[in-house]
Amino acid sequence: MRICTCLIVRKRKQIDLKAKEINWLMGKKSHLSIQNKLLIYKAAIKPIWSYGTELWSCTSKSNTVIMQRFQSKILRATANAPRYVTNHTLHTECDIPYVSDAIHGRINKHHNKLEAHPNPLLEPLIQPVNFSRLKRCWPLPEMILLDAYRTTPLQYMVS
Repeated sequence: MRICTCLIVRKRKQIDLKAKEINWLMGKKSHLSIQNKLLIYKAAIKPIWSYGTELWSCTSKSNTVIMQRFQSKILRATANAPRYVTNHTLHTECDIPYVSDAIHGRINKHHNKLEAHPNPLLEPLIQPVNFSRLKRCWPLPEMILLDAYRTTPLQYMVS
């Protein structure tokens, strides 16, 4: 998915520019409290990467890790945490979810809104689409189970 990769790279550059602009507020030399620095992060930086995360279900894990890396870097600078403090500790102490958790939460919320919407034209968006490259007729799961019960282990033990 080349489109998602370009989107992630563009978002990453946007966040980098915004972080450089407000580094004097959130950096290590800032005299603000950690709570105020986290409020600035939630108000200025998080909306940049979280806008349109409903579309990120198509992206690969490596693209999500790019955003996670940057989020962890910002949290580490915000909390003045040394290198030996784990990212898990940073996220739990700052009460900020991981990027993948935030994305999945937004996707589920969007899907639930689509299901509850009264417009019947949105029903095809809810249905899963099979993007199979090959035009094969796959058997139903019930048929696979019936075939499994018909075969015995002795049929496979031919030497």
